[in-house]
Amino acid sequence: MTNNFNIANRLVEIAKQLPDKNAITECRKNGNHSLTFAELNRDSDNIAEAMQLDGIGKGMRIALFVRYGIDFVSLFFALLKTGATTVLIDPGMGIRRMLICLAEIEPDGIVGVPAVHFVRLLMKHKFPKAKHNLTVGNRWLWKGMSLDKIRKQTQNPNQNNNQPPQTTKTNPDDIAAIIFTSGSTGSPKGVEFTHRIFDTQVNEIANHYGIKQDDVDLACFPFFGLFDPAMGVTAIIPNIDPTKPAKADPAKLIKIANEHKITQAFASPAIWNRIGDYCNKMKNCPENKPDNCPNKNINTKEKSTCSIPTLVRAISAGAPVSAAILQKLKPFIHPQGEIFTPYGATESLPTASINATEILNDTINKTNLGKGVCVGKKFPSISWTIIKITDEPIPSFESATILQNESIGELVVTGLQVTKNYFNRPEANKLAKMIDQKNQIWHRMGDVGYLDQNDRFWFCGRKSHRVETKEGTLFTIPCESIFNQHKLVFRSALANSPNGIPRIFIEPIQDKFPKTKKEKNKLIDELLELGQQNNITKQIKEIRILHKFPVDIRHNVKINRELLSTLR
Repeated sequence: MTNNFNIANRLVEIAKQLPDKNAITECRKNGNHSLTFAELNRDSDNIAEAMQLDGIGKGMRIALFVRYGIDFVSLFFALLKTGATTVLIDPGMGIRRMLICLAEIEPDGIVGVPAVHFVRLLMKHKFPKAKHNLTVGNRWLWKGMSLDKIRKQTQNPNQNNNQPPQTTKTNPDDIAAIIFTSGSTGSPKGVEFTHRIFDTQVNEIANHYGIKQDDVDLACFPFFGLFDPAMGVTAIIPNIDPTKPAKADPAKLIKIANEHKITQAFASPAIWNRIGDYCNKMKNCPENKPDNCPNKNINTKEKSTCSIPTLVRAISAGAPVSAAILQKLKPFIHPQGEIFTPYGATESLPTASINATEILNDTINKTNLGKGVCVGKKFPSISWTIIKITDEPIPSFESATILQNESIGELVVTGLQVTKNYFNRPEANKLAKMIDQKNQIWHRMGDVGYLDQNDRFWFCGRKSHRVETKEGTLFTIPCESIFNQHKLVFRSALANSPNGIPRIFIEPIQDKFPKTKKEKNKLIDELLELGQQNNITKQIKEIRILHKFPVDIRHNVKINRELLSTLR
């Protein structure tokens, strides 16, 4: 990097090295739209210049509310180039929570679609500082910049001869973005990301997974899709709703993947589960009877493409990925391909990683015995340890009680990609952050588990989801792993009841749900017997069967155990 540490310079440099390489393709209903790296860089330059002329500059907070695609990527890099801090709030959290987060940030401006600006006008008293606004789409009753107008004004065939604007100089620890947690385990909090953190993330991810500039990525998640231009990787953005990955059409995703010969894909476990199920069902369709296939719209010719043979690197995160998903997906990618499950949190990403081969050949046996889920070894830039569980603030790292290997406690981490602050949340910082004698910030992950003799972390659940009983503490993942072994169970969830008695909720496999009361009672009896066979789950006497679990809005896989605990 140059002496200007702005992370946007990665795109600038790649555009010089690979000007004509495809940077991004957005798959739309009316056809695909693509930009080369030179075009993407120039587009973000033009937008940044218009923003600067409007007064947007270093240190300003600008909220970005745009559908994931080319516009989203261009606008994000444009904001980086101005030196402004981009604020990203997950739209899936709902309008009420979004407005609370937005008001807390006090943005200097909003970049968004028309619907967002209608809300801004209706509730302008909540955003008195929002003076620098840009509309993506039709601008109606409000003033401000228009993305369409900016692009029309800069459509000059001699544009390449013009001197591009200079990226605003920023320091490594300047705030590049504030990204809100999903709030799946509490109220959403704005996490501060510096340019150094983004730079570390890009380096660690590229180096660990061996990502090269000739890779083509099926980018199903906005945050990770932003890494592709910074790594020189071609991003293929499918036409899916990123807030509803569990409803993505697997046939369309496979078709897109094969059309573009993708070598890499990042997606939620919910998407990989759908792709794995679809491929296995299609594999079992009679060759000459396509009408008998699970999807009657798929013909025999399409059946032969029910795999992604060029996919060598499938990456899944957001929640522990079950061995069942890995087993059903692995046969349908490249023969030498691998599935990786990185572990981390918004506040510390990436932290650790493991691959499907290690899980299926080694760690799954301990998981099935209730020993937790192994998430692998830490990234080189991370240091970690396990401390005694407490819900209270810990004033300094030295005052925490460090536990020995194999002892369950709370994971704490430090490293260049570990965020230091929540925006305007001093109480949250006290609960989640510790400082050591070297002035390093340690983040309390809020996850419980243990380190084994090989320095691998075994995840046992969220600290806030543990269930305290007279007989001891129950942790979610070990208990659930016992019940998940039943052939009819898709997933399970440990939760307290209003009367304080631990219970297990069961979501059966969709087409295996008990149809009668007799079948339901038989399933419950079998599950109770299964629980009695393991010391970890012996005290669980109550089982509830549900059609669907409430899940998080970002990945559609994190179970809302807080809500389950309130059910009667």
